[in-house]
Amino acid sequence: MTSALHTSSLTSLPLLARGKVRDNYAVGDDRILMVATDRISAFDVIMGEPIPGKGELLTHMALFWFGRLAHLCPNHLTGELPESVVSSAEVQQVVGRSMLVKRLSPLPIEAVVRGYLAGSGWKEYQQAQAVCGVPLPPGLTNSSRLPQPIYTPASKAAAGEHDENITFERTVELVGPEVAAKVRDLSLALYAEAARIALARGLIIADTKFEFGLDEQGRVVLMDEVLTPDSSRYWPVEGYEDALREGRNPPSFDKQYLRDWLEQVRIHGKPWDKTPPAPRLPQDVIAKTAAKYREALDRLTG
Repeated sequence: MTSALHTSSLTSLPLLARGKVRDNYAVGDDRILMVATDRISAFDVIMGEPIPGKGELLTHMALFWFGRLAHLCPNHLTGELPESVVSSAEVQQVVGRSMLVKRLSPLPIEAVVRGYLAGSGWKEYQQAQAVCGVPLPPGLTNSSRLPQPIYTPASKAAAGEHDENITFERTVELVGPEVAAKVRDLSLALYAEAARIALARGLIIADTKFEFGLDEQGRVVLMDEVLTPDSSRYWPVEGYEDALREGRNPPSFDKQYLRDWLEQVRIHGKPWDKTPPAPRLPQDVIAKTAAKYREALDRLTG
């Protein structure tokens, strides 16, 4: 792994935007260089300390999934080397952690698919016996597998704000009936195929979110990252049944370790209020978070 990169600083290309993790640069008017930094966010707040190697792990995993799912849906990869579009002095910031992708018109939808009851879905089910308006059978418990995966879209929030769950009908209003149905059907198909592949490698994908854009021909194209621990809840198969029986969260290969630590941390004797600035991360939390990401990748691709 290269040394940690919290924020990229390329001067050979114009900066388009900095997200929670990715720095995006314009390459002409038809492509984007996406640089996955080692930043990590939790509760929509970016931590001050990077997780060394995280950007490379995310990129490696996203490329693995783009390759495995290409038969179901076109994606935004150009197939060109990211380091070919920056100056030689900047290659080190780009190599291994970047994707050179087609520029698309992003759809204003987070396409969320849930195969298991977890996180905010579990909280909502306890109150309404439904998740995002999708009714579910009685008697489910924390971490239960759903009778079949459900599509629960959200609207994309501005940086620093929370995504908001929306109905399928609202997505029709946002993008039209044809595109809304296509995104829903593609998301469910992508999740089903990915869940099957992961399960064969001892991993459960409890839920995930996909992002899509439209190309110049109006085709729906898979974009951004896909099925990384930043956008998905990964559980190891071993330990799942025990957790389900005891009604607790299974161990996970995502940001849950960091979230749990942040929930317990005290600042001047009080819990963190989940607004910037984030608490300073101790070295052991950084190391354990990095190890979780690395193990997920090793299991999938090893």
